[in-house]
Amino acid sequence: MATYWSIGRDLLKRETLEGWGAKVVTRLATDLRERFPQARGFSPRNLRYMKAFADTWPDFSMLQTPSATLPWSHHVALLEKADDPQTRLWYAEKAIEEGWSRNVLVHQIETRLHERSGNAVANFKATLPPSDSDLAQQMTKDPYVFDFVAMTDRHNEREFETQLATHVETFLLELGQGFAFVGEQVRLQINEQEFFADLLFYNFKLRCFVVVELKATAFKPDYLGQLGMYMAAVDDLLAHPDDKPTVGLLLCKTKNNIVAEYALRGYSAPIGVAEWQKEIVDSLPEEFAATLPSIELLEAELADDLSS
Repeated sequence: MATYWSIGRDLLKRETLEGWGAKVVTRLATDLRERFPQARGFSPRNLRYMKAFADTWPDFSMLQTPSATLPWSHHVALLEKADDPQTRLWYAEKAIEEGWSRNVLVHQIETRLHERSGNAVANFKATLPPSDSDLAQQMTKDPYVFDFVAMTDRHNEREFETQLATHVETFLLELGQGFAFVGEQVRLQINEQEFFADLLFYNFKLRCFVVVELKATAFKPDYLGQLGMYMAAVDDLLAHPDDKPTVGLLLCKTKNNIVAEYALRGYSAPIGVAEWQKEIVDSLPEEFAATLPSIELLEAELADDLSS
């Protein structure tokens, strides 16, 4: 990494002295290929990345931080996808913390994780100790992006839940580090009555269960009562005495933040409320989204093309 940074700094200095039109990058690429014919990674394109890398991190001390331990391919992705040095540093630190591959890093940048992270409306500060409340807030997102889900009926909550459980590895990636999947439609028996929590997880950072309830409609304060009951039942029926209180996460198609904040004031259990998005079509104006072909239609047309 230090070599790439040094080459990048040299290119910046040469361009300052000789001017941008001097084709400094092309000439250096040719020189390096002639001097080191067996070496790889010195194409004009890669040299431009080195120059951008040095321009983004003008201080050599950056190479002594954990961010410098990322593979070069990760740094190239940061240069290509992230807009500014501060955003690149945020993603670099998250990639190290959570062990992201390059593809995962690109996906997180493209879904703008840095803008969504920690944004759920929650009552954690009022219901959890400071250290736990900060951690619980950081683990939330708003909105959650479930672009891996293909639903035939966008209002069918059971289908939505099944899709998330089917793609649980991708779902866990969206939830973030520390989550372990416990089950779908988890049975909770309360005084001879059966209830079923949509999705149940355990978070090893918080040391507690997390009940996730899914709603295909807008947020309603009534939803909190049902979630709160499931959380209490999990505390009594499933949690170990050493576990911390169960956390609830209510995911709705849309929400009014002010209404959600008022509704949460009436609950002593730690709950977060966030929106979810299925795909980019969801964020398009309705008149445009309606004109786009469905996934099924695209798959059928692709099959026709391949067979012809």
